[in-house]
Amino acid sequence: MKFDLKNFTVKIICEGEKTDAFTETELREKELDLYLTATADKPKFVELHWQADTDEDLLVLGDAWERSYGNLQFLPLAENDRWMPWYFMATDKIRCFCFGVKTGCNSFVSFRYDKDGITALVDVRNGGSGVHLGGRRLCLATFVCEEYDDGEVVKNLSDYCGKLCENPVLPKERIYGGNNWYYAYGKSSYEQIISDTRLLVSLSEGIENRPFEVIDDCWQKKKCAGPWLPNRKFRDMKKLADEIKELGAKPGIWVRLLRNKDLRLKGSYRIKRKGRRTYLDPTHPEVQKYIRADIERIKGWGYELIKHDFSTADLFGDYGGNLTCGITNIDRWHFYDKTKTNAEIVLDFYRLIKEAAGDMYIIGCNTVSHLSAGLVHIYRTGDDTSGVEWNRTRDYGVNTLAFRLAQNEKFYMCDADCVGIKKDNIPWEKNGRWLHLLSYSNTPLFVSCCDDIGQRQRNDLKKAFKVFNEQHSFKPVDIFDTRIPKEWEIDGETVRYEW
Repeated sequence: MKFDLKNFTVKIICEGEKTDAFTETELREKELDLYLTATADKPKFVELHWQADTDEDLLVLGDAWERSYGNLQFLPLAENDRWMPWYFMATDKIRCFCFGVKTGCNSFVSFRYDKDGITALVDVRNGGSGVHLGGRRLCLATFVCEEYDDGEVVKNLSDYCGKLCENPVLPKERIYGGNNWYYAYGKSSYEQIISDTRLLVSLSEGIENRPFEVIDDCWQKKKCAGPWLPNRKFRDMKKLADEIKELGAKPGIWVRLLRNKDLRLKGSYRIKRKGRRTYLDPTHPEVQKYIRADIERIKGWGYELIKHDFSTADLFGDYGGNLTCGITNIDRWHFYDKTKTNAEIVLDFYRLIKEAAGDMYIIGCNTVSHLSAGLVHIYRTGDDTSGVEWNRTRDYGVNTLAFRLAQNEKFYMCDADCVGIKKDNIPWEKNGRWLHLLSYSNTPLFVSCCDDIGQRQRNDLKKAFKVFNEQHSFKPVDIFDTRIPKEWEIDGETVRYEW
């Protein structure tokens, strides 16, 4: 591809007319650092544009702001009118061109590649308003381009993702086990979790690497919200963690840190945005202390894994599937601290969680993918699968496993979500295929089921857990033809799944 990284035009968009905001760049081979400085101005976006080849035979794949929603796929350049968060690949199935930004950047960056060339829109807002940099010189992002010509498209994208993330944090062992959400959907108890743990331990018998029993939304006093203290059905969370360990599993737990109904948390502690629901503002020092105390309490109970959820929607007012070229669709609001970009605020929030969690494993769900890298061990790459709707599992689970597999072990471990097993719902002929695929994927494997499963399911789960704890070669094959790949190369052989 004819592309000159250093040859671009730039435009700064501020609240009102631009007066003193300016950009600077530092160029290295295949890398470009972008800096922004502003004193009186309140920048919102920086737009860069490069001239580039626009061969209509090219196919283009992008990424997602947070989880993906069954919509990742290669599209012909002529049909590629979408904004693509973080990075993209363009290929003629032999040659590959990759362009994007490194993880952990201080802005939200999306790309458009069409007949006019390549445009990068760099979102530097604070909330839905311009950021008050106050004279700071901020490195917004490091752009990275790379080309390959060996036809190994899946391998090349994985290699490129490795160039974008210099500091992934990965688990010391393979992460697998149970999560009660997709059969219980919020209806559970201390006794039910113990029953689930006994089942999980029996299914993983003989495997040295012990599974996790993850307690999802159900244990706290308020539905899908804090304060993060046990309700009457759970009573004593430390005792529960201890009993899970005694049974031979590892305890994990779910939280939604920014949705909290503690009445003491009001006024400036909460984000002021349209809508009746309110969410904690993580830029407020008192909120930071509160969140740190929540995590340290949970860690003190003995939980070894924490899954934090919903924070992208809680911070920015919508889910990634509804966002296009920016991280929020709501204008004229800001955080308590107006001096940082939204990306800086997200990074600070994730760093706080990681620091407070200590040696706990962290799963990020509905977190920002490019900003989670290096700050979570495991990342939920797609929207929820299901224990009752097969189409959700097929469309979201299989799609995200195929098209974000390149990020696995390069950014974090990629969790394509659970095998949801709820009695008399999804036929096992379908769900068993999803279990089989995940067990060979070298990505985390969580199942959601209780003791009423049949013998065939028990046998298949035992086999899947054993297979999962071995290393495999694994990749999707028919990625250019469909959103839901049916053909996968597993340990050198092509396996076809009829979804």
